[in-house]
Amino acid sequence: MSIRTDLAAEREEIKENHISSIKKIGNISILKAEEKEEKYITIQFHDILKEETEELSEIIINVLEEFINKKIEKVFVVGLGNPDMISDAIGVKTAKKILATRHITSLFKNTLELKNLKSVAVLTPDVLGNTGIETAEIIKAAAKKIEPDLILVIDALAAKSPDRLFKTIQITNNGISPGSGVKNSRKEISEKTIGFPVLAIGVPTVVDANSIAFEISGKDLNYRPDLVVTPKDVDLLTEKLSEILSYSINISLQPDTDREIILDLV
Repeated sequence: MSIRTDLAAEREEIKENHISSIKKIGNISILKAEEKEEKYITIQFHDILKEETEELSEIIINVLEEFINKKIEKVFVVGLGNPDMISDAIGVKTAKKILATRHITSLFKNTLELKNLKSVAVLTPDVLGNTGIETAEIIKAAAKKIEPDLILVIDALAAKSPDRLFKTIQITNNGISPGSGVKNSRKEISEKTIGFPVLAIGVPTVVDANSIAFEISGKDLNYRPDLVVTPKDVDLLTEKLSEILSYSINISLQPDTDREIILDLV
């Protein structure tokens, strides 16, 4: 049986051969894995609806610093997913809370004393079924106009373990395939396909029903290959985690700007 997962931390070849470090901060675990030039950082945590999340936000910010250096001045943030399907909407909800600054002129920046504000463009391209256009094509066309130093994409993923749903964040420089979390994988979004460096942030929001059956019984039951499962409080979890992610991304993209100012502008 082939257990479906988008998480490097659940892939045996990554777990066995390429883990470079495992760190624990309080109840939060950070796993780093590298394979050639591909880098994956997995943040594992507990129930975000019951616990304080300030520490998680700071850890995400610190991890993003490993990918977003000070030389990066122009960032293109893309929230992937279907806004009408809550289990696939975390990318869209996160992107809608990102501070877009590309349109702010230098004069206005100086007036507000925000001269170090980085250029950030934000896009939520929706899905092929609603637009008739491949998401990768939309991103590539926009990126050619914007010419960003980095494209940052956020999307829902699939896990093989139910324990990881909304309790894991994967950050990688290896791109992402839109729709993989809801079994509708589209063209890959990566530096190879788009032409600009891509940083992908993914959150597992669904698990394949076969994976659950296998975890319980240890057997391949061939149970409804088209069925995926998500938590019953998926709406609350999506809203909460999108808030955490958007806050962390906003702070990471504008390191030279006071955090309170950023929050006031969003």
